[in-house]
Order: sequence, then structure tokens, then C-alpha cells
Amino acid sequence: MAFTRATGKHRRPTRMHRTTTRAAGIAALATTGVVGSLAAPALAADTSSAEQTGLTPVISIGDTIADKIDAQADAQKQAAEEAALKKAAAEAAREKAAAKAKAEREAKERAAREAERKRLNTFVAPIANSYVSTGYQASSSLWSSGSHTGIDFHAASGTTVHAVGSGTVVETGWGGAYGNQIVIRMHDGTYTQYGHLSSIGVSVGQTVTPGQQIGLSGATGNTTGPHLHFEARTTPEYGSDIDPVAYLRAHGVNV
Repeated sequence: MAFTRATGKHRRPTRMHRTTTRAAGIAALATTGVVGSLAAPALAADTSSAEQTGLTPVISIGDTIADKIDAQADAQKQAAEEAALKKAAAEAAREKAAAKAKAEREAKERAAREAERKRLNTFVAPIANSYVSTGYQASSSLWSSGSHTGIDFHAASGTTVHAVGSGTVVETGWGGAYGNQIVIRMHDGTYTQYGHLSSIGVSVGQTVTPGQQIGLSGATGNTTGPHLHFEARTTPEYGSDIDPVAYLRAHGVNV
């Protein structure tokens, strides 16, 4: 239907007429029922009048209907803007939450790495509150090599023996002159050995941590009395010994 401004005596001069632009807006809103519910009488009157006069049909509406249509359009626009703002706010909230979760996850990972680093680099003495009673490479006919391949810690039989650091047990059991012994591969690739034990508390393949009890001191093997024989080695085998005092001190142990 074409929309033109009505002229002549068919419209009272006091009625405001809307142009084709507003009429087009009414046509667009017709599907919502607004025009149908508000302007049906006027439309019906205009159609009837057009049929009687033969003039081109036009739609003429009052200010009240037009204002309501404008208000509805404004409300729809405002609702769309509010929806867009809510969507943007929700997206911003999701991004903020994701960033926070990422930061927390990274902080936990850093803390875990730091704890692991600290654990791997922590060393303790094999016997707590003790002292070295026989030094490294001391000479004596008591040893087949002619010199001491480790150090002896003073300890009564049954004293707790600790792993000096983190590692994996590679050997346990009878070690000839060493009596009952334990050999541990440390995390840095070196080895530590604990001899003359009265009791062994770990098994091959078991991982140990600094200060963990691995056995009890004793006087098994070739010894003149209870104590702990401790060695630091480059391999798990006899003869690869290095200075155990320097080894422990290099790892922060005061001996």
C-alpha cells in the first residue's frame, strides 16, 4: 500500500498527518500487533473512505499512536543496548576469571618447582648429633686397601641412620667387610653408602628423601665396635670413593 499525505476536505485540518517515513515504520511494526491493536479503527475508516472516493489509500494516525510506536522502538533499542552491555560484561568477567585461574595455576606450579628444587638440594648428616670418629683415608692395617675409604660416625648400636639426601636405593644386604649395607644413587648421579648396620629398613628400587630413616647402626662386618661407616662414591662400587666430608659440606652439611 502506498502512503501519501491526504489533502482536501476528507481530513480535518486539526489532525496531524505523518509522512511516508512514519507510515513505513507502522508497516514494519504491523507484525507485532501494535498498529493492529491501536490503529485498526483509523485504518478501517481510511480504507472505506478510499473505496468510496476512488482516491489513493493513505494512513493517517494521531499523535498518541505515533508516540507509542516511537516509545516501543526506543524501548527495543535500549533493550538491545543493555543486552550488548551485559554480554560484554559477562565476557569481561569470564576473561578476568580465566586470567586469575591461570595466575593461580602458575603460582602453584612455581611453588611446586621451588619445593622440589629445595627437596633435591637438601642434605643432612647420616647420624644426627654425632661426629666423625675416624677420618677419610686414615691409614691402618684394619682396611684391605691400607686406608679408610669413608668416614666413621660415632653411634651406639641401634641408632637411627638417615639418608643424607634424595635418591633411589640400588643395593641392600650383606657387603662383606661392610657387613649389612645400603647404597643409594643420589639425584645428582653420585652414590652414598652406609655400612655395619644392625638393621636395614629400605629395599632396592625404593626412593628416599633427606633425613628419612633407612636403617639402624651396628657392628656387623669387619669392625671393632658399633658405628656407622659412610662413603660418598662416583659409582655404586667399592673403589670409587670420594672425600665424604667435602661431599657433605658441599651440600651444606656441617661435619
